[in-house]
Amino acid sequence: MSDAYERERQNNSRLDELASKVSALRGVTIDIYDNARDQHVIDSTSETFSTMTTSLKGSATRLTRMAQQGNKIAIFKLAGIIVGIVLVLYFIWHLIF
Repeated sequence: MSDAYERERQNNSRLDELASKVSALRGVTIDIYDNARDQHVIDSTSETFSTMTTSLKGSATRLTRMAQQGNKIAIFKLAGIIVGIVLVLYFIWHLIF
């Protein structure tokens, strides 16, 4: 009877060890999944900013071309955009610092 009890105790001990290893493996798997998902978000954000940069460059090129042609409305638009950007940056600077 004592021998069976000892084997049952060893089995329970090994089962607990196995359960802790499975739990650790599950934690590692979840961490890997979270990191992969975060990397996808970073790639998506990078792609969005790249698209936005291309769009802004195209708009700036069109405004510059219109300003070079002497179109007064285009010059006012360009000046307004520059002033607006400076004001936004000024207010953001003062909010942060």
